This record gives sequence, structure tokens and C-alpha cells, in this order.
Amino acid sequence: MSTRAIRTEKNLQNITSAHPDGIGGSPLRPDGILKVKGEFAYSSDMWHEDMLWGMALRSPHAHARILSVDTSEAVKHPGVYAVMTYDDIPGSKFYGLEIQDQPALATGKIRYHGEAIAIVAADHPETARRALAKIKVEYEILPTITTEEQCLDPETYGYVHEPSEYKGHASGNVVHSQKVIYGQGVTDEVRAQADVIVKGDYVVGMQDQAFLGPESGLAVPAEDGGMDLYIATQWLHVDRQQIAPVLGLPENKVRLTLAGVGGAFGGREDLSMQIHACLLAQRTGKPVKIVYSREESFFGHVHRHPAKLTYEHGATRDGKLVYCDARIVLDGGAYASASPAVVGNAASLGMGPYEVPNVNMFAIALYSNNPSCGAMRGFGAVQACFAYEAQLDKLAAELNMDPVELRQLNAVSQGSIMPTGQEIDSPAPVADLLRRVKELPLPPALDTTHLDIREIPGALSNTSHGEGIVRGVGYAVGIKNVGFSEGFDDYSTARVRLEVIGGEPVAMVHTAMAEVGQGGVTVHGQIARTELGVERVTIHPANTEVGSAGSTSASRQTYMTGGAVKLAAEAVRNELLALGRKRYGWTYNDLSLVGGKVVSASSGVLISIVDLLGDSVIDLTREHHHRPTVPFDKETGQGFGHVQYTFCAHRAVVDVDVELGLVKVVELAAAQDVGKALNPLSVVGQIQGGSTQGLGLAVMEEIVVKDGKVRNPSFTDYLIPTILDTPPMPVDVLELADEHAPYGLRGVGEAPTLSSTPAVVAAIRAATGLALDRVPVRPEHLTGTEG
Repeated sequence: MSTRAIRTEKNLQNITSAHPDGIGGSPLRPDGILKVKGEFAYSSDMWHEDMLWGMALRSPHAHARILSVDTSEAVKHPGVYAVMTYDDIPGSKFYGLEIQDQPALATGKIRYHGEAIAIVAADHPETARRALAKIKVEYEILPTITTEEQCLDPETYGYVHEPSEYKGHASGNVVHSQKVIYGQGVTDEVRAQADVIVKGDYVVGMQDQAFLGPESGLAVPAEDGGMDLYIATQWLHVDRQQIAPVLGLPENKVRLTLAGVGGAFGGREDLSMQIHACLLAQRTGKPVKIVYSREESFFGHVHRHPAKLTYEHGATRDGKLVYCDARIVLDGGAYASASPAVVGNAASLGMGPYEVPNVNMFAIALYSNNPSCGAMRGFGAVQACFAYEAQLDKLAAELNMDPVELRQLNAVSQGSIMPTGQEIDSPAPVADLLRRVKELPLPPALDTTHLDIREIPGALSNTSHGEGIVRGVGYAVGIKNVGFSEGFDDYSTARVRLEVIGGEPVAMVHTAMAEVGQGGVTVHGQIARTELGVERVTIHPANTEVGSAGSTSASRQTYMTGGAVKLAAEAVRNELLALGRKRYGWTYNDLSLVGGKVVSASSGVLISIVDLLGDSVIDLTREHHHRPTVPFDKETGQGFGHVQYTFCAHRAVVDVDVELGLVKVVELAAAQDVGKALNPLSVVGQIQGGSTQGLGLAVMEEIVVKDGKVRNPSFTDYLIPTILDTPPMPVDVLELADEHAPYGLRGVGEAPTLSSTPAVVAAIRAATGLALDRVPVRPEHLTGTEG
């Protein structure tokens, strides 16, 4: 994979860093060398004296009534310390990220394949496995509710959750729905204004986050009757908020510390084994460790919502969009998870980065007996982007226009109004991003006279020798929000401490941010060096002893927790300078901290930080809140719902073996506006990583579910891109500052996941001439052998 980045023209706030490892630099990650050498301690590596092992019994059925659970033989098994079912839970029986609809252990009913029924604590993992095998569960198997038709007709097919249960379901199996009506909506009169109309039905399969570190954690009972949990997660405080009521404990007696995280991508935003480990530790009085197997991981976390999308676009003969009429149906699975927020994103961003004067959008998430779905990188905008970008290509073909020119003609820009009525009040260089990826040099054509077997689709498996290969080029662009939306009070907390240690000024940064691989721990050090002018920065372990940092999701951590670190560091700097003014009577208004010294722009170095600070310690905590948003109107979708928008464009070049249905992505180029690259190397890595996940959705990644049962819960059958599948990825980084954001930055991590998928599929369409309205694209879709 190429790591080439093209740094381009800038429109920045006046930001300079006197420190090479400050803002704008690319210092080494503090965890980087350990991870590369295999020495980094992940959550699955934790150990505690006298530790027990926890394990869960999971349902083999997708929908069933539990008639009885007999644990008597399991309890008697040597080495078993505890067996627990729903009846043994001391506190609240339910939890949930947005809606408390998920039982900590199955109640009288199973709602999805793999739901946990009982948990065991034993002295060895094999002991726990054998004890689980002795638990006898009698089921009454029920018909599964898995299709849109079944979900929307509960009178005929039944409810996933009965209306009388803990949450009223007057609307049947609907988790949440959202309309967006803009302009005149889409009426017959509006349709009559269009010279060309294109329609399409699209399907997005269920994608897994496929992080390499399985769910794991260690729960340790405390002397005060509380619980200490060391856990790989994305949001320590919201985990605690859900765990404490189930344990029957106040939140202040449940303490969480972040353990090493082996990837997340949204899959750790919901609870997995946290409650089970804590329940077993509470019952036994001993530390309990749980580590999922890879198969259990596929059952133990949420996935990307599979979707059915119906779109209709109308345009004038010269290519200007007139209207868009769309319906997005998301399968939320058995429990709500983050489905309401995913629906809001899909609806509000479902028109894409285009000016559409008339809009009628309806998005809905349904309860079903399929696996639960929730947060995954791109969060509702990924599914919509595949559909609206396919529509733009279809429209370009009908109009005989260049697909890039059509997009540029309709692209939003700063000052454009979104279909929600919200003005885009920061740079939105959509047309320029498209121009940039289009103008990048194309990779050389395949040399059929001197074939390199590594460059041919499928050749490494000895299935092809270059016959029947055609090349295609495709383009796509997407729009993603940054941060939490719809009136959520999204904030982060940071504590910064400055003191003299060993004759040097040392800063300590303490947040609850979950470092899941995105590089936040590096950026926090860069911010502290920039604002405090120090060399040494210590990053305190993330835990719940400091205020919430929110979730490591929604491309928000650098914006929000980085913003909090900046505020706290500025407060520490101001207090230090106030100490100097008080002690020495300084009247300068041009003071800064550079290279461990207090510097006046007009008079030079005044004093070292060591001499000024002495034995004093400055320790301050600050919260960063972004500007407020509001919920979308339920019937019209109008409202200032998003704090920031981010944009990325892709050009994909693919080779397709049309005889075998094999695809090789030759190059996947991207252009993205990042506002300000606080760490340019990390920015490029985020863009390339997101692009790779989008490539996976395009051509290989899908959890196969039949009658509610997962058919491929392993990395043998669920395929993700390897280095052999990952092409060169030139990245063109724009830095157009957003005046509302810290340092002018813009969230980076999710946007490339949107447009990479439709760009790859557009390139395959260009090569084959096939419609391809579903992802992932499989060989049988290309050879006509499906079914």
C-alpha cells in the first residue's frame, strides 16, 4: 500500500508550532513500536492472581421461547465457581445504548442467533466450556421475523418485542423512522419539471467491523463492594452508565480503566462481555476474565445495518438536479443499539453532497430476529452513499454527460443549504475534490506481454493467466457529519497538569478517551507540546476518574477531546503566565511558551518554565462543548442537526476478469478536506484505512444470514482485505479551516469509508457494463451464474 500523500493548498488559521512534535508534525506514536513488535498489552493479555475465566452459553436459535434452563449439572462440575441466569441478576435486568431493551441474559425469549442465556465462572477456560455443555435448555422454536414484509406486518407475523414489554411498541417492529421534506417535496408537478428520471433499487449487505482483537476484559471486585473493570471499549462512561444498574451499584462504585484495544470501528460502542464479567466477579468475589473466541465475537457485537434503498432522481436536460425521492430501510436486528441515530444520519445525509431543490426522504430501522446492528464506521451514511452515487452514474449515462462533471455541476459548496434546512457554513470543496482525484495520473495499463502474476485478478490462486481482463475507472464522493447530532450534548473532558520533574517541565494529559488505534494519544501530546512549549508529555491511562470524553466514534475525538486538551492546556499556560506577571510585574501582551521558556515576541526569553514554576504544580480540568445542535423535526426533518460536515472523493481503477468474475482493485485514490492536519501521517493513515474498509464492503465483506442464523462466523468464511488486496492509495489532503473547530480541523476517519465503496463498484460497472445494484459484488454477479 502506498503511503504517498500530496499536500495541497491551504486556507488555515495562523497556527504555528515551535516544536517539531507539536501540531502539524508527525511524531512517533507512543504505542507504535510496541504494536509493531508484538509487545503491546491488549485486553486479552491481562492477568490477575487467583483469576477465574468467564464464558457464556449462547442460543443456537434465532427466535425461540425458553421453556426451562437446568444448570444443576453445571454447578456441580469440578472447578466451577458460579453459574448465573437471568434470575440471578441483582439489579436492573435490561440495558441499552439508546433504548434499554436488551436483557443482560435472555429472559423468556430468544431474539437472535447467539443470544446469551447463562454465564459460567470456572478455574480454566476448558472447565467453563465443559460446564456450559452440561446446561440443559428446553426451547420452543418460533417462526423468525427477518424480512421487511414480516417486520412491517406484526399482526400477521408477530412482534420481536411484545407491545407490553419494557418499551411501548405502538408502531410494531419499528425502532425509529425519520422523514426529510425539502422544497416542494416530490409531487407530480415537481416530477414534470424533470427532463430525465432515473430510478434504482439497491441493497447493502451486513458488514462486520472485523477488528482483530476479540472482545475481552477483566473484572476485579473491590474492597468497598464496588467493581473495577479493565476493558477494551469505545466509551468508558457510557459503559459504566449501563453496567452499574445491572449490578445494583451506584456509578461511583463501578470504575473502568481502558485496556489495550485491538480495533473497534463502532463494534465496541455497545456492551459485549462487560456485564457478564462483572456479574460473575460480583457473585464469586474473585477476578473474572472473559475473552471471546473469533466465532463468539461475530455473535457478541453489533454489525453494520444491511439496507434496502429505493431512489428516484429527476434532472433537467443540462444536468441540474430537480428532485430526489428516496426510501431507506435498515435492518436493526433484535435490539435497538444505535439504530435511532443511524436512521437520523441516513435520512439527513441521504441526498449526498448535492444541491437538490426538492426532496422526499423516508428512512426507517426495523426490529427483526436477525443479528443486532448498530454503529460502524460511516454510521448510516455509507449505505446511502452507495445508492445516491449509483444514481448519479445512471443519470450521467442517461444525459450522456461525464459523471464527474455532473457531480461538480450539482455539488454543494460553502453557503449551500442541506435538505434539512441547515446551511453549510464552512468550506465544502466537493467540486474541487472531484477535480483533484480526476486529474491524478492514472496507473499504467496492464502489460499483457510481460505479465506479473501478482497484478492479475486471481492469478495468485493460479486461476487466471491474463485472459478476459478488462479495466474500468469509477468515481464517487460522499458527505459525513462529525460528532454527535440532533441535540445531543456532545462534550469531552481533559485534565492537564504541569510540574517540574527531574529538572524539566513535564505535562501530564488525562482524559477518558478510548485509544482504539486512531492515534489520539499522539495528538494529545502534540497539543500539549504546542500550547505549553514543553518536550516531555505523559499520557495518563484513560479511566473514569476523569470526566467523560465521549465515544471514540463519529470522527469526533480529535475535534472534541483534542479541543478539551487544548482548552485545559491553555488554562494551565494562562495560570503560569499569571504567576509570572504577579511575581515579576510583567506587562507584556505577547507572551508564549516555547522550548521550555517564557518568551516575549518583543523582548525575547524572560525565564525558563522550570525557574518560574519551581515546586508549584498547576493542575486544571476543562470541558469542550461544540456548538449546539437540535433534533430533526419528526415530520419534515428540518433542523440544525449536525455540528460539522466532512467530504471525501475517490477514484477507483479496477481490473476485472469477466470470465471468472474476479476483481483486482489496481488503485484507489482519494482527496479529502481535513481542515487542519494535526498529524499528517495519521491523517493519511485514517484515509487509507477507511478506504480499505470501503473496498472490503464493495467486493468481499458480508455476514451471511439465513432464517436469522449467521452462516459464516469466522475469518475463514468472512473475508476482509489483506495487504494483497489493498492497492496503492495516493491521498490528496486539503486543509481548508473550519472556523468553528479547534485549530480549524475537520473529522477525518469516516468520510473515506463512504465514497470508496461506490467508486470501486462504479469502476467495475465501467469495466463490465453490468448494473450491479448490490454490495458486496460477488463473482456470480459478474458471470451471470448467481442462483
